[in-house]
Amino acid sequence: MPNPIMKYFEYAHLPEHLQAVSKPFGDMATQMNDQLPDGPEKSAGLRKLLEAKDCMVRAALSS
Repeated sequence: MPNPIMKYFEYAHLPEHLQAVSKPFGDMATQMNDQLPDGPEKSAGLRKLLEAKDCMVRAALSS
């Protein structure tokens, strides 16, 4: 079953300058999701990575 949080790491819909900020987070999330076993620590790590991605995208919006 696919991990539902992964949809929030998609970035193709974003403007190009925001894609450049979001893509590394999406790439890392995909790598970690594929390599690590499911469990509470993986879920927490992906959630924190998503929070970090959101912060960086918002920072790019204000520049």
